[in-house]
Formats: sequence, structure tokens, C-alpha cells
Amino acid sequence: MSFLFDTDAISEVLKKKPAPRYLRWLAELPRSEQFTSAIVIGELFRGAFRSAEPSRHLGNIESRVLPAVTVLPFDVAVARVYGEIQATLSRRGRTIADADLQIAATALHHGLEVVTGNLRHFERIPGVRVHPALADARVGSA
Repeated sequence: MSFLFDTDAISEVLKKKPAPRYLRWLAELPRSEQFTSAIVIGELFRGAFRSAEPSRHLGNIESRVLPAVTVLPFDVAVARVYGEIQATLSRRGRTIADADLQIAATALHHGLEVVTGNLRHFERIPGVRVHPALADARVGSA
């Protein structure tokens, strides 16, 4: 199984005290199974530029994040999946933030399971598989 990491799943690793159980799970995961979306990278850059220490955060993105995961583009094929999901949720009156939908569309298009602490958002999206490693580690940090 391969995984697409949401913004909070990547940010967890960069925290001063990340959840140890999550780090152990991540350490056992082959590099070839670790992906993220260009949308996530954009959110990380936005956070870095908004922080009190942009150069430190930018350095972390460039030296720790980008070498550790394969970044998948938000291209036409993913945009089509996004449009379908957004229309479906809109008809049901269950809209979700565009960035989460774009991340979910990337995961769906590439057949990946989303790793996130935001289970409620992603579980509402039809067809998205969500892996609870981060959410579980935060609840039962051991």
C-alpha cells in the first residue's frame, strides 16, 4: 500500500515533539510508498512564509520534506477527479475546503491512501481511503 501525506501528516514530523508512535510507523514505510500533493507543498510554503521564522521553515521543506516524498502534480487528470468530487459533495450539501478536495482527488487518481489527522474531512469524500496512523498516534501517544 502506498500513501499520500496530508499537510498535517508532514508537519507532524517537523514539530519539536512529534508523536513517537507516528514516527515509528513512518520509519517502517519504504520511501517508494511515500507521496504527497503539490497542493500540500503549497500549504507548507504558505505556512513557512507566514511564520516568524520563514528561513528555518523553508529550509525544512527543502532539506527534509522534498527529499523524503514524491510530489504529485495537480494536473488535468487530477482536476477532473476534483471536479467530479466537488460536484457530488455540492449536490449533497457537504462541501469541503478546496485544498482538501484537491488532495483527495490526487490520492484517488493515483490509488493512494491518505494519511491525515483530519479524518472527518477526508472520510466524507466518496471513495477516499484514509489511514489513521497520525490520528491514532495523537490519541494514544506511546
